[in-house]
Amino acid sequence: MSMFRTLDISATGLHAQTIRLNTIASNMANVDSISSNAQDTFRGKKPVFETIMDEATGLPAGGVKIKDIVENKAPLKMEYMPNHPMADDKGYIYRPNVNVVEEMADMMSASRTYQTNIEVMNTSKQLLLRTIQMGK
Repeated sequence: MSMFRTLDISATGLHAQTIRLNTIASNMANVDSISSNAQDTFRGKKPVFETIMDEATGLPAGGVKIKDIVENKAPLKMEYMPNHPMADDKGYIYRPNVNVVEEMADMMSASRTYQTNIEVMNTSKQLLLRTIQMGK
């Protein structure tokens, strides 16, 4: 495998982890939002990754791409607060189905994966530079 292909694969990983981190940030930014009905309530989102396949052979070509961003299917959190201005006719408000602890763990995993891809790129760059130095 060429070193340039290694850089390409790491670049796809960086892009995927950036999307993952942005999705986590969006989930955490909306964790305290409330709504008066279940349809308008924010639902947590997660990216779905897919291996990049070689069209000619049908084998994995290396790298990853975002296939889709899906909503969390966990139930929304209902709170009985009849005096709240956003309460529905039964006195409930709806909160997102986002778990901050899970999001933080996912953020740590995504940032470590991002760091690992940076290290792969740096190592590849150093190997390329050393290969060029060998010809001198």
